[in-house]
This record gives sequence, C-alpha cells and structure tokens, in this order.
Amino acid sequence: MPQPIRLKDHEKDARLIRKRALVGGSVFLVLTLVLIARMYYLQVIQYEYHSTLAENNRIHVQPIPPNRGLIYDRNGVIIADNRPSFSLTLTRERAGDWQQVLDVIVEVLELTPDDRELFERRVKQGRRPFEPVPVLFELSEEQIARLAVNQFRLPGVEVVAQLVRHYPQREHFAHSVGYVGRINERELKELDPVEYSGTHHIGKTGIERFYEDELHGKVGYEEVETNARGRVLRVLNRTDPLPGRDVVLTLDVHLQEVAEKALGGRRGAVVAIQPQTGEVLAMVSQPSFDPNPFVTGISFKAYAELRDSIDRPLYNRVLRGLYPPGSTIKPMVAVAGLDAGVVTPSSRVFDPGFYQLPNNSHKYRNWNRTGDGWVDLNTAIMRSNDTYFYDLAHKMGIDRLHDYMSRFGIGQRVSLDMFEETAGLMPSRDWKRARYRQPWYPGETLILGIGQGYMQATPLQLAQATALVATKGKWIRPHLARTIDGSLPHDPDPMPDIVLRDPKYWDYARLGMESVMHGARGTARKVGDAAAYRIAGKSGTAQVVAIKQGEKYDRSKVQERHRDHALFVGFAPADNPQIVVAVMVENGESGSGVGAPVVKQVMDAWLLDENGQLKAEYAKPGAAAPLNAEVKQP
Repeated sequence: MPQPIRLKDHEKDARLIRKRALVGGSVFLVLTLVLIARMYYLQVIQYEYHSTLAENNRIHVQPIPPNRGLIYDRNGVIIADNRPSFSLTLTRERAGDWQQVLDVIVEVLELTPDDRELFERRVKQGRRPFEPVPVLFELSEEQIARLAVNQFRLPGVEVVAQLVRHYPQREHFAHSVGYVGRINERELKELDPVEYSGTHHIGKTGIERFYEDELHGKVGYEEVETNARGRVLRVLNRTDPLPGRDVVLTLDVHLQEVAEKALGGRRGAVVAIQPQTGEVLAMVSQPSFDPNPFVTGISFKAYAELRDSIDRPLYNRVLRGLYPPGSTIKPMVAVAGLDAGVVTPSSRVFDPGFYQLPNNSHKYRNWNRTGDGWVDLNTAIMRSNDTYFYDLAHKMGIDRLHDYMSRFGIGQRVSLDMFEETAGLMPSRDWKRARYRQPWYPGETLILGIGQGYMQATPLQLAQATALVATKGKWIRPHLARTIDGSLPHDPDPMPDIVLRDPKYWDYARLGMESVMHGARGTARKVGDAAAYRIAGKSGTAQVVAIKQGEKYDRSKVQERHRDHALFVGFAPADNPQIVVAVMVENGESGSGVGAPVVKQVMDAWLLDENGQLKAEYAKPGAAAPLNAEVKQP
C-alpha cells in the first residue's frame, strides 16, 4: 500500500534557520570586532612604529665617500691621484642567496675559483646593512655588457662608477708614498664607523698611512627614495662630502730617477736630504714594486712572488734596513772625542797596522795591514784609519760613546712623518746586560768606534747624522711632507741641537771629510777630483760575515750575498751644504769604489746647471777653495 505523505514541520525548520543565522551573525560580528580591534591597534596604537618602518622601506640614508686627497712632488708632478673606474658591488640584504649570486658572477665573467674565494672574503667584510660591497674593480666594457644581459640572475648586484687610487709613477715611490688597500677586519674594529661609511680603502704604508686622517676627508650623506627592489628613484636630500687634503711632498721626481739609475739595478738604498730644512729630496729602495695591484686586491700568486723573492722588493731598505754603519760613523766619533776632551786635532797615534789593548794579545786590525804610521785626526778620517778610532773609542769608553752617538740619532727614530722607520741600535752596558745577561767588554767598545759590532743604523739615520755635521748640530727631523693643503708640517717633539764646547770641532770633522774626497791620500779622491765642487764625504764597509783573526778578506772565496755592504755619506758644497746623500749598496764591497760614484751623481743632478757648472744660488762667494787644493786644518 502507498505510504501517507507527511507534511513538513515548518516551525521546526524556521527555528533551525534562525539558530544558524544567529550563530553565523555572532561569528561574523566577533570576527569584525577582532578585525576592527587589530586595525585600531596597528593604525592608531602602533602608528608611529609602522609609519617609520614604511618610511624606511621607501627612504634610505646612503653615505657618500669623500674623494681622497692627491699627492704631488715638490714641483707639482702627480704621484698619487684618483682614477675613475667601474666596479661591481653586491648588497647582501638584497641578494637573497648571495653565495649563489657569486657563483653566477664567476660563471658569467668566466673567472677562477681564486676570484670566487676573494669575492666571498670581501662580502663577509661588509659592515653596515644595505651597504653595497665592491667585489670586483676596473670592469671592462665586455664585462659590463655581460653583467647587463644577466642582470635578472643577479639580484642585489650593481655596476657603479667610483674613483680608485692610482699611482702613475708606479714603483718609483712605492716605499715612500706607500699605497692604500682594502680595510681589513682588524682595522674595521679601530676605525670610526661613521667617518668611514662607504669607504672601503685605507692607507697601508708610507705617506698614505701616516697622513691618513688628512688624505681621507669627511664623509657626506644623501637621502634617497627607493622602490621595493632597492633601486634609487630620486634623491631627497644631500650633504656633500669634504674631499681629503692634498699633500705636496719634498721629493723630486727627477732626482729620484737619477738616484735609481745611479744604483744601476743593484740592491740598495739612497736617501738625499736638504740639511737646512730636513726635506727629503730622494728616497730610493731597490728593488721596488708596483703598488697599483695592492689597491684593488693583488692576487695570491702575485703577492707570493713579491713576498718570497730573494731580493725582497717589499722591504723598505731606507727605513727598515739595519746595517752596521762602518766607517761612515767616524766623523761623528771624532766630534765626540774632541768635545769630550780625550783628543785634540793634533793628537797622534802610531799605526803599525793593528791595535792592542793593554795587557791583551788580541790584535784589532786596521784595514791597511801595513799601517799608516803616525796619524792625527785629519789623516785618520782621510785614510779611514781604524787604529786611530780604536784608540779614540777606548779613551771615550762605552758610556760616553753611547751618549754622543745617541745625540746624533743612532738608535733612535729620527724622521717626522715616516711610518715604517726602525729605531736601529746603539748598544750600551744596560742593553747588553738585559739582552745577553753579560757584562760589557772593552773590546766591544773598540769595534763600535769603527761602526761595527752591535751597532745598527738605517740609511736614513746615517743621512741625518751626516746632516748634523753639515749644519753644525742643528737638529731638523727629516720629513717627506712639504705642505699639507698649503700648511707646513709641525714637529710636536723636536730634538735638541747638539751644542759643543767649541763650534770649531765641527770644522775639523768637515775638513777631514773633505780630505777623503780631495786629499792626496783620500780614500775617494778619484771621485772628488772629478767633481765641479768640493764634497765632504766618508766611505764605509759593513761586514756581512765575520772573518777570523789574522785572515784577509778574499772576495773570490765569499758568496756574492755574503760580501760586505758598501756605504758612503757626504754633503756638498762642503762650505755651503745644500744636499746630504747617504748610499748603501748591499754586497757592494767598496764604499769608495761603489757608493761614492752614486753619491756624486745624485749631487750633480741637484747642484749643477745645464752647463755642468755649480748653480749660482749654491755658490758661497769667496769661501770655496780650489778643487785641487790640499785641505788644511783651521
């Protein structure tokens, strides 16, 4: 049978619908209230916070690094400038997986794994968030084109134009001017993060390092509006940076070239000083190196070749080379003996070819084994007589000898603005006791009198000691900066002048040095006779390996790098000093034969005119003696 049709309970359905509507409306109302509360919280309570975040996403403050100050020689020849260059930068915060981005850069530009490692190290040294870090410098046009085509694969990467330090003189001033390089992690901790914002290079050596504060300048800023990808849309505000101050050096490019040519490719050092002002006219350390690769990052292979070279091109021989001064120190020892009252100009010592201490059988040999007979002070300097200075040093004693030589700058840093200078060594009783726990022996004093033993000096210190003889004790520190943005350099710690009991003592030392060049038996008379002016000079030889008692030096039995160093110091014109030159030739053996010609060539370039005559401003009317005249005592 068919079932009866049931009628729907409309009332029940209506109640269900009303219940669902009530629940749905309640949920909708709650959600609306939550949304309104959240919007109120974000837009009212946290309005300032989120508006600042939004503004920071749109506006950025970017540092503008200042242009580094330029460096010139004394005649206005540019030595260090800033050259435009295209660089590749990467911003880590915008690059995403920046390691992968570096892989793409290496792939696109067809670079080596060493380059990839170098890029990663540079990126890790990035300091501030959203600060672009240069990873590759001096891009070629082809590299720029490749990067542009693959820009979609390189988020956070940009090609930017910037100024890069450049040294047009290349290796000629590498040891004096120095170079800039990338800021390392240690320097990063010491630098002012504000002043060096946007700056990736800092002076590493030489003038670039010493005058870093003056050359760097002051950073500027600009507020820029960017899009979501970090691209700059417009500049809102700008504070220009202040460029670094220019530095004019005392160095002369032409004289530097002459000094380098005079060395003839030999390992050694030349330093020339204007004695009345302390200005360094030439400063040569050979071999040298090109500093330009250090600016943008030298390769591991290229640096290893420089570092491991047996000729040590990175070594600054003028400031860091420590050598026994040899006989170049004898004029200063003579001045000390005169002022101490232990000798007079006429005091004589008999030289049989050696010297012996009382009650001692050991013979301290003179370089002339046959001896020079009776020797006074002038002859002792002229002949570089060791026996005379053994006796003088013994009479002086180590304490007085140490005191006088220290006043001449031996064992001290003498320069005003040379970053790498080494102090050298002027030994004393206390020094030996502290170093070796041994007493001082009289024989050690003797060999100090001829510039051997523990005494060590740099070529710069020898030049300064010679300048003190030329200026009769007037202390002016040697310096490389002539002006800094037009201002003269200042010596905050001047050295006291050397004041003697009788100023004539300086003349005795000078005349002895003139006899070296122009005396009948002078050790460098061949060079002196060829000069167009009178020179006061002194040769020296520094032993590299010791020779046993009684043996003679035989160059044929000594390896080239074990042969004696050749030294020579001098100033000219002798009666009106305008230039002091110190030369050291490693393993050159003969100070007079090798060093003296170098000194003369440098002096000629500074003192003579185009006709080979002494320049009028350097002549002292009525004072110069005939060039072939014998030197007489005052």
